[in-house]
Amino acid sequence: MNNAGVWGVDERDIDEHEVKELIAAELTAVRSRSLTYTDADDDLLVRQHSALMSPLVWDLAHVGNYEELWVLREAGGITPLRPEIDDLYDAFKHPRRDRPSLPILGPEEARRYISGVRGRVLDVLDEIDLNDPDPLRRNGFVFGLVIQHEHQHDETMLATLQLSGRPGLVIEGDLPPGRAGAASGAEEVFVPGGPFVMGTDLLPWAYDNERPAHRVDLPAYWIDRFPVSNGAYLAFIEDGGYDDPRWWSAEGLRWRHKSGASAPLFWTKDGGAWWRTRFGRREPVPADEPVQHVCWYEADAYARWAGRRLPTEAEWEKACGWDPVADRARKYPWGDGDPGPGRANLGHRAARPAPLGAFPDGASAYGAEQMIGEVWEWTSSHFLPYPGFRSFPYPEYSEVFFGSDYRVLRGGSWAADPAAVRTTFRNWDYPIRRQIFSGFRCARSASPEEV
Repeated sequence: MNNAGVWGVDERDIDEHEVKELIAAELTAVRSRSLTYTDADDDLLVRQHSALMSPLVWDLAHVGNYEELWVLREAGGITPLRPEIDDLYDAFKHPRRDRPSLPILGPEEARRYISGVRGRVLDVLDEIDLNDPDPLRRNGFVFGLVIQHEHQHDETMLATLQLSGRPGLVIEGDLPPGRAGAASGAEEVFVPGGPFVMGTDLLPWAYDNERPAHRVDLPAYWIDRFPVSNGAYLAFIEDGGYDDPRWWSAEGLRWRHKSGASAPLFWTKDGGAWWRTRFGRREPVPADEPVQHVCWYEADAYARWAGRRLPTEAEWEKACGWDPVADRARKYPWGDGDPGPGRANLGHRAARPAPLGAFPDGASAYGAEQMIGEVWEWTSSHFLPYPGFRSFPYPEYSEVFFGSDYRVLRGGSWAADPAAVRTTFRNWDYPIRRQIFSGFRCARSASPEEV
């Protein structure tokens, strides 16, 4: 199947029937994933496992309400099914810590509700004109919106399941072995100075914050070939990195003292060895996997300790997606072809990052590996609009978050689905966040002798 109309780089001359089949398949896949993560006893679903997270049953009904709002009401013009619950599932009216006290739908009622919404959504898909000039309908943007939104909530559900500490709730899966020796050393790749095109005007399901495409001129720099590994991060810990104020910004040091953190979240030291708790299972920390569950302050401190820095968002995107030979952006590091089992660890293929070096066929044009999948990677950049930004389809998706409160993450974790991952995709969060599947890689500016 040629998926160019939805996944590729050209939204012209789409085969409407073909794209509708793809959308229907993606809707089915994401809903199956949501129901799998909420296939648990009611007590687990209604309980709040952390003030940072919603009860799982809130997320489940919220994705249905979002789908009703945008596909049925906005794109389909259908009379609201459950307007009385809109307020309960408005994420901007009710902080996560307050959601357990709301009269939200119970597990069975939530499942019936989202099933009823989905049936009507498929009817709208049958009737909609994907060549409609309305930007919400054209190329099925509204369906891409709800598919990606649900996948993002599925990843949030996984973070909640991790925080619950309950074993047996998450499928493990298998991963390829890493390349021998890949986790040792601090391999870097060189990115020459010069302009590249950041963002996109071509990918029809891209969010407003990825637009418009614009040229950015960067000086030459080096960036890590791989994300920072558990083994490398452990060296920082054992060298007293958490206790040495030289490596911490003033804000980071305040966070460090307030949190009492001395290792990544879910790590403990026992009998001289480091262990992690992963979805209720206690296991030795694998040295060759990318470190995850670190906040921005921890990533920044490690980079300072290592004599490096975090890459800017622009540096990250150029190293990941720019093709200097073709002089154009790629959708993925390796090109425009869809992710496959030999290119990236995505879509909960396994419930953990893959060993470093596991996907050499997924390397970028500059030789950086595992930039898509594994862990969300912190960058040094604040979440800001691109020049010429226009809010669409609503300001609460991106616009209200712009500013210095949030740092940008790139790449997508092992829990992210390919439908919500591309070289231009921008994630953002508070610099204190650790429950997300976040890691990082380092960069450094090239010296005059290296240019």
